[in-house]
Amino acid sequence: MAQSVATALPKRVIGLDKLGVVIALIVLVGWFALPFVDFKPNRILPGEPRSIFAALPPLHAAILAAVLAVSIPVSALRTPTIFRLAMSFLALAAIAIYVGIAGYFLTPEGDKLVRIAPGAGFWVLTGAFALLAADSLTRLRLGPWPRIAILAAVAIGLGALLWSGSWSDLSILKEYASRADAFWREGQTHVLLAFGSLVVATVVGIPLGVACYRNRRLRTVVLNVLNAVQTIPSIALFGLLIAPLGALAAAVPALAAIGVSGIGAAPAMVALFIYSLLPVVSNTVVGLVGVPEAANDAARGMGMTDRQRLFSVELPLAFPVILTGIRIVLVQNIGLATIAALIGGGGFGVFVFQGIGQTAMDLVLLGAVPTVALAFASAVILDAIVEMVSPREPAND
Repeated sequence: MAQSVATALPKRVIGLDKLGVVIALIVLVGWFALPFVDFKPNRILPGEPRSIFAALPPLHAAILAAVLAVSIPVSALRTPTIFRLAMSFLALAAIAIYVGIAGYFLTPEGDKLVRIAPGAGFWVLTGAFALLAADSLTRLRLGPWPRIAILAAVAIGLGALLWSGSWSDLSILKEYASRADAFWREGQTHVLLAFGSLVVATVVGIPLGVACYRNRRLRTVVLNVLNAVQTIPSIALFGLLIAPLGALAAAVPALAAIGVSGIGAAPAMVALFIYSLLPVVSNTVVGLVGVPEAANDAARGMGMTDRQRLFSVELPLAFPVILTGIRIVLVQNIGLATIAALIGGGGFGVFVFQGIGQTAMDLVLLGAVPTVALAFASAVILDAIVEMVSPREPAND
């Protein structure tokens, strides 16, 4: 009898997906244990938690509950991957739509002070289904163009929700409405800091990486120095640059005239550039070292000079690895640019630190959410480009 039970037990659980079971448990926690939204009398006071059934009209609450209920077995069991992907997008769409309905339903007519903020349950459910979608996309092994198309579809869907006004009663959109001009201005600054420092690091880092590849002693010195710099905390590095850049601006009026000073965008740009050098230089070295010796031998046999081999053989073959380093730098800089607000550099960090100072978490989200979205979109696009330019292994006959 004991043996029959032991042999029967695996058969009962053989249809379970391990990650799916974790996702299903997270959905249950987000559904039953955490509030879907928080009702706040104003932007600063703590919110009153509201569950799905307390935050939505009965019919809408029942529909959202039905979607969540169906998602649990689809996630936990070994269902077809395409079903899991469709379920994740359906659930994410339902959560996004119904959080907007909750904002409208709970906001008293004409009340401009009350704030309806997405609760912990909303964020947990969104994270769970985003994880399910990412796992499904990984299993499907989609090519770069389908991944970019899915990203574009998600962006269009979010844009449509924002344009339709469905989220207008949510607290984060009310914070945006009162700061729209500042939001786009700081957004431009954030992009300029992240992408500008990346461009400068690429222009400097790739030639430096080539030099390190050619000279082993130089490679050791440069990589050790860059590794040491990388260990400096970001806030400390931003602060350390204030004094020298301030002195430089005072000594050279021409630099002060173009905006170089001890605070502002200049030290932020320099700090981001310094942090960007290690991934670019190291990936350039790794990419060049990984070039097959047979390719170099063939180029030498054709009579190519060292310069010709570098630009026609070595750099093209190393480019996917170099581009991977550039992807790392861009995602890193988008996040680190948030710290620039501490020294007057601007960017989305302005809203983050204003929100912290005012204990207004919706203002924090106004700066954090676009930062995360920008970093995520950049990673997806550059990952796709890396795959496009990477050489494909020949298929086995």
